[in-house]
Amino acid sequence: MANAQSPSERKPDVSNKALITKSTPSINADTFKNQGADAALHKLADDYYAWRNENYPVRSSDTGLHTWDDRLTDYSPAKIAERAQHVRSLLDKVRAMKTDGWPKDARIDWILFRAQLENVDFEDRILKFERTNPQVYVRECTDAIFSLLKKEYDTPQRRALAATARLKQMPALLKQGLSNLQKPVKLYAQLAIQSARSIDPLLNKSLMALDVDLAPNEHQDLIQARDGALTALHNYADELEKRLPKMVDFAPMGEANYNYYLKRVLLLPLNAAEVEMIGRAELARYRALEALLPDPKLADPDPKRAAQIPPDQASFLKAYESREAEMISFLKEHNLVTLPDYLGAFQIRQLPEAFKPTSPGGFMNPPGVYDKEPTGFFFIPTYNPESKNFYIRAAIEDPRPILGHEGIPGHFLQLSIANHLSDEIRRQHEDSVFVEGWALYGEEMLMRTGLYPNNSPAQGQILRLSRYRAARIGVDVNLHTGRWSFEQAVKYFMDAGGLDREAAEGEAAGAASSPTQKISYIIGKWQIMNLLGRYKDRQGENFRLGQFHDDLIKNGSLPVSVIEWILLDDPAAVQQATK
Repeated sequence: MANAQSPSERKPDVSNKALITKSTPSINADTFKNQGADAALHKLADDYYAWRNENYPVRSSDTGLHTWDDRLTDYSPAKIAERAQHVRSLLDKVRAMKTDGWPKDARIDWILFRAQLENVDFEDRILKFERTNPQVYVRECTDAIFSLLKKEYDTPQRRALAATARLKQMPALLKQGLSNLQKPVKLYAQLAIQSARSIDPLLNKSLMALDVDLAPNEHQDLIQARDGALTALHNYADELEKRLPKMVDFAPMGEANYNYYLKRVLLLPLNAAEVEMIGRAELARYRALEALLPDPKLADPDPKRAAQIPPDQASFLKAYESREAEMISFLKEHNLVTLPDYLGAFQIRQLPEAFKPTSPGGFMNPPGVYDKEPTGFFFIPTYNPESKNFYIRAAIEDPRPILGHEGIPGHFLQLSIANHLSDEIRRQHEDSVFVEGWALYGEEMLMRTGLYPNNSPAQGQILRLSRYRAARIGVDVNLHTGRWSFEQAVKYFMDAGGLDREAAEGEAAGAASSPTQKISYIIGKWQIMNLLGRYKDRQGENFRLGQFHDDLIKNGSLPVSVIEWILLDDPAAVQQATK
């Protein structure tokens, strides 16, 4: 999801484009023409981002743009069709551009913007979640409030008034959602029911923290709107439950569509069969590496081995967050990555119950692309020292592997840097394969550079985390190409991935709800490792690991195939993905 800050507030351009411009001795007519085409492309992109931000106001709030905090997205059939047609028309226009003579950087921007539009068009044409996925409407309600609470971007009163306006619109939104859901999927409906019935703490407790400076009539308005929204959400869940017997269990997109998405949206030079093969190879490797540990039990987190078990939630959060300083010191001491001076604080918070059905391990909430405040958050599950949840057990024993993935050097660092790009098309790009690949690569990189001692719980955890990320690939590919049922996916996570049932069900639900997202981790890491070897060979005696990391993440959240073109001047992977 995305939002905007003026490019004039960003750092000076140090991209290849700036360097090429400085080194060009003269400009001929063709160059003038190409510059005009490049400017036209960026104008189309800027107009599209402005249109998108206004049409998806909750998404805008979530990414730090608070212009439309009092609105929800219009999900009327006419508006859904109008938005889809707008994107399709723009995509046709971008596809028709003749870019063969453009400079490399301009051509890269064209490929990236086209992929961004392909993503939205694919959702409109193939996934059609407004008609099939009841989670769309619950998530709109949840994010509508959550996006107003997570940062103190304005006074509590103004945020409370915005929340009141959104709460008042929720009953009509949910009614429209029930009308739109002509072909709902049972699995998605079951997840939506869980989320709708878990939203009460968010509205009854978290939201009411904003009720501090409201006038009596404003307070009463907020209470009435909140109660009306809660009633509507519970009724929505009840109605979905009544409809469950007539719903299809799951509706895969099919292999042809899956392959289209891999190449046209993710710009991956791989098809579904090749992706699954990489997953199987990596799964075999990490299962074997677990077995090769002097004590293989270390791969299964056990709080009893921890030096100290936190007594309560507050102590748990504090202990979790305190380990970040130690990791930052290690990174600096070994010159593994440069931390920019604009980097904000990274905080650990409790996961709202409404997000638990599809995010059993919590989730990272980075600074939004339009945020002026640089803080990031990692939301972790409710603390319970007796929990069987993998993520809770792992965090009690040693939180550093997960912290390195979510914080520094993982998501928080990488996405903070991406937000500061001067090229707006690249700043807006959100390639999940690179984002998750970098974070997973960082887990093992920290282990291999010496942060964790041999035969330690942290080392075992790194191997188990990679093992179940490899299992995710088999689940994602086989679910969405139609080869597996949901129960087969859960069982595979337990048997092959080594997860407990609770974590496995949540993982499978996440895979079903977000096609291709679960392949991102291992495939992105595999691509980065491949690039690292090639980069090292090219640099020869000048190679430095920290420089590779800086060169890699300074480009934003771009597909690795594109980064290969930028760093190695090799467009082969992009050409293979786009042919």
